[in-house]
Amino acid sequence: MWYEFAKRFVDIVSSSILLIFFLPVILITGFVIKCTSAGPIFADTPERIGRNNKKFYPYKFRSMIVNAHELLRTDPRFKKIYQEYKKSSYKLQEDPRVTKVGKFIRKHSIDEVPQFLNVIKGEMSLVGPRPYYPDELEEQLEKYPDKKPLLKDVLSVRPGITGYWQVSGRSNVNFDKRIEMDAYYARKKSLILDMLILLKTPWVMISGNGAV
Repeated sequence: MWYEFAKRFVDIVSSSILLIFFLPVILITGFVIKCTSAGPIFADTPERIGRNNKKFYPYKFRSMIVNAHELLRTDPRFKKIYQEYKKSSYKLQEDPRVTKVGKFIRKHSIDEVPQFLNVIKGEMSLVGPRPYYPDELEEQLEKYPDKKPLLKDVLSVRPGITGYWQVSGRSNVNFDKRIEMDAYYARKKSLILDMLILLKTPWVMISGNGAV
């Protein structure tokens, strides 16, 4: 109980401060996105699975063409890429949907800065597992059925902007290892572990290690 209270307090206070700190980045990013590609500033992000299997929409700067998520699954031009996407744990090293500006903001996790609003709303935490797409989770658990027991642990905590998986390789880590990392965090969660992850996060953002 004490951990939950302390974590929520830190989430609200820190996210409010970080939104103010990142305000110049938010304004510049929004301006550049609007000037360099057609479409809205924020992505039409599909639902993700949050704590206790509750779905929500994470806020993100648009780093791809409009309707990128749906086009990947329905447009014949992306059929081959979609198959590759599923085989590679739902990540693409070279994604034609990503804009030039999008490639930069994704590499340095700038596209995820608006998710501080999700944290304030209580849908996410600063630290936790990255939220999964429903179809990603379903298909990957069919591929790795032995990992299904881990899902209960993963969905027992709020998803995070950063987390154990995010600072340990991100997209270089396949689904089976990722869900193991997420379950480990959920079982071992503590303010000390959160602090260690937060201390590693700035370097991951700067270096862009594991980003796609």
